[in-house]
Amino acid sequence: MQAFDETFDFVVVGSGGGSMCGGLFMRASGRSVVILEKTSLVGGTTARSGGVMWIPNNPFMRRDGVEDSPEKASAYLDAVVGDAEDAPGTTPARRRTYVAEAPRMVAFLLSQGIKLTRVKSWPDYYDEREGGTEAGRTVVAELFDVNELGPWKEKLRPGFVTYAASLEELMQLPTYKQAWSGKFLMLKVMLRTVVSRLAGKRLVSAGAALQGQMLRAALKTGIDIRTESPVRELVVENGVVTGVLTVKDGRPWAIGAQLGVLVNAGGFARNQAMRDKYQPGTSVLWTNAAEGDTGEMIEEMMRHGAAIGQMEEMVGYQSTLAPGTENNDVKPPAQSLTAAPHAILVDQSGVRYMNEGGSYMEYCRKMLARNKTVPAVPSWAIFDAAFLRNYMLAGTMPGSKKPDSWRAQNYLREAATVGELAALLDIDPATLTATVARFNGFVARNCDEDFGRGARAYDRWLGDPYHRPSETLGTIAEAPFYAVPVVPGDVSTYGGVVTDENARVLREDGSIIQGLYATGTSTASVMGRAYPGAGSSVGPAFTWGFVAAQHAARANAR
Repeated sequence: MQAFDETFDFVVVGSGGGSMCGGLFMRASGRSVVILEKTSLVGGTTARSGGVMWIPNNPFMRRDGVEDSPEKASAYLDAVVGDAEDAPGTTPARRRTYVAEAPRMVAFLLSQGIKLTRVKSWPDYYDEREGGTEAGRTVVAELFDVNELGPWKEKLRPGFVTYAASLEELMQLPTYKQAWSGKFLMLKVMLRTVVSRLAGKRLVSAGAALQGQMLRAALKTGIDIRTESPVRELVVENGVVTGVLTVKDGRPWAIGAQLGVLVNAGGFARNQAMRDKYQPGTSVLWTNAAEGDTGEMIEEMMRHGAAIGQMEEMVGYQSTLAPGTENNDVKPPAQSLTAAPHAILVDQSGVRYMNEGGSYMEYCRKMLARNKTVPAVPSWAIFDAAFLRNYMLAGTMPGSKKPDSWRAQNYLREAATVGELAALLDIDPATLTATVARFNGFVARNCDEDFGRGARAYDRWLGDPYHRPSETLGTIAEAPFYAVPVVPGDVSTYGGVVTDENARVLREDGSIIQGLYATGTSTASVMGRAYPGAGSSVGPAFTWGFVAAQHAARANAR
């Protein structure tokens, strides 16, 4: 029998999305909780993300008169995710549980003082399919003053937003060159940022606001949160997980778990050896995941017989690595780049091969698949002067002067004609010229006959709301012409241990590893091999943490 140095009711490994949610439920049930975070910062990749949760039938949809129901949401997941023998993370039972429990989880967080809302328009990524909605099912955090955390504010992982703007406002700011509303919004955000700082506040947005609120609530309810506390091993006795071996004050420390251990330690995006094994052709240099996303807890659960699934999948997030951004925590995204008017994506032969809108996960999967037959990593974003004048590029504002290093280091290629641009890219000029001409013909007819870009609401949402007649289709015709490389980046991996509808970890034979729960990207996603909408990773992470805590508390009711 393992001798424990201390014991809690519930032990949580990792502090990302879902950890504090499960902990809050346990504390509300009168149980003790410890969260063990191996890095020096709390919040995981969730804190540096958009902090968006995809929550069907959520209370904010009802508040705003947006129609949804469990039946409609289930039909949508069935249509997008479906059932596949090679995607064991998704089953009808798990999808039904998610649809039922996700809105209950949100209601619970609201009862704990977490301030949430929805983005008014953020379409499902496959909104044209049965059950899809153009209004979207997203839930986001309201702005949060990190000074409310006191000394813990320095332990909250920083987000990607440096000024006091909501996620919805952030998405509208780049329109300041197209509409007065964008100019007024920019002024509003700047004034809010200045005024809040003069008032002694430090407002944060997106994932940092979500995890900041969660941390505040966790500390208020007495959850013991420990940083720099890596878990080395699970303690298993007679087939039951009874605790963990960690580190405290630089020495080994054993912690018992009376009700269970919840693993929410992220995926393996920062582990190149695991990527080479499960996701060949991808790189740790392209990920936006936090540094602790190294996969050892997945391997530790496997050591105790846990089944794994969907390890080939990642939450792809196409990126363009401008000089000086290679080591950024958050890489410059390319989603809005190639989905905007006056831009396309081509492989290294100069051929367009996908709808540049749509799900970023599907985008990166197609890039990697294309690369198996035609060199496509990196691919090239091709655009013209109209694009550069009106839209953001690699984090720089529309129309702004681009850093000299971009041209000096051959990142931004520029030419007077499409044919000359092709030569700079080592592409046959006739091929790229024909590709651009074909796309321009589609623009003239307002119909992408090859890939249907603009047919779904989400494609149009990614584009320019002020560009007509199409928000996403615009000719590549105004010299000079430009190209930048695009790689299949990610925000984390999407496979891991297989869990049941109660978030319990399963063995290969389908039996349950008693006392062991998992959520987040440590698991094979309930969304299978698809990404139904914004927040399809964070929403499940929170929800399965909530479900795990409910089951552990109920199964061991005192």
